[in-house]
Amino acid sequence: MNDKNAYKQKIDAQLAEWKADIDKLKAKLRHADADAKIETEKEISTLEMRYEAAKMKLRELADASDEAWGSVKKGLESSMDTMKNAFKEAKGKF
Repeated sequence: MNDKNAYKQKIDAQLAEWKADIDKLKAKLRHADADAKIETEKEISTLEMRYEAAKMKLRELADASDEAWGSVKKGLESSMDTMKNAFKEAKGKF
């Protein structure tokens, strides 16, 4: 397996974990009071937008040539860092 495929699998696994975390937050949202629901909905919306952005970067990585994947990887890493920070912030609030 080449580096590109190994990296893609690693990111796929992380994104799947984050998707499960988002789904857990949505489940908790069903039982929250009105004030908490409003704030939680905003956080979940932000997480979902960042998740989708990371998925899009992963698709770019998959489509990139072997020669160009290094530069695409940098954009994906930035997107993943943003997502990681968003989760840290959201988990701190919940």
